[in-house]
Amino acid sequence: MTRRPVLPGAAELFRRTDIAANNPAPVTELPTLAAAQSSPALRSSAQREADAANPPLQLVPDVAGGAPRIVVDELASHRSTLPAAAPKPATRAKAVKDRTRHEEKITVYCSADELLALETARLTLRGQHGVAADRGRIVREAIAVLLADLEVHGEESVLVRRLRN
Repeated sequence: MTRRPVLPGAAELFRRTDIAANNPAPVTELPTLAAAQSSPALRSSAQREADAANPPLQLVPDVAGGAPRIVVDELASHRSTLPAAAPKPATRAKAVKDRTRHEEKITVYCSADELLALETARLTLRGQHGVAADRGRIVREAIAVLLADLEVHGEESVLVRRLRN
């Protein structure tokens, strides 16, 4: 017995809508849940050959006027008991990006503790202050603050004092 699924073809699943409904294709109906479970599309080829003389499907005749009969969905009551699909996660509106593009790049190596402190600062900024910033932006701002302090205070700047120690 093969484990390959046997699925209905496109001609069995779809009908043309761009042609007149004078000779519509017959609609296949699965009258009961048991018939759906014994559908040839869901059975192995050996089972289908054994049941070839007595097919479980019924053809629904066309209604007068050429329109196919509407097939009632017998599984609708079963679907209503299933849990509802999870709601889509809320998507953030795109933020206006007025940041400048940085053309130059440097690589800075840091210890695991320094990286952890940087990530903690990022999460604190987001959680307690509502400021969303990535690590690169935090580092650029820290550099700007230290360089401005160096320019204003010179020998007494935080940067000079820390580098001398």
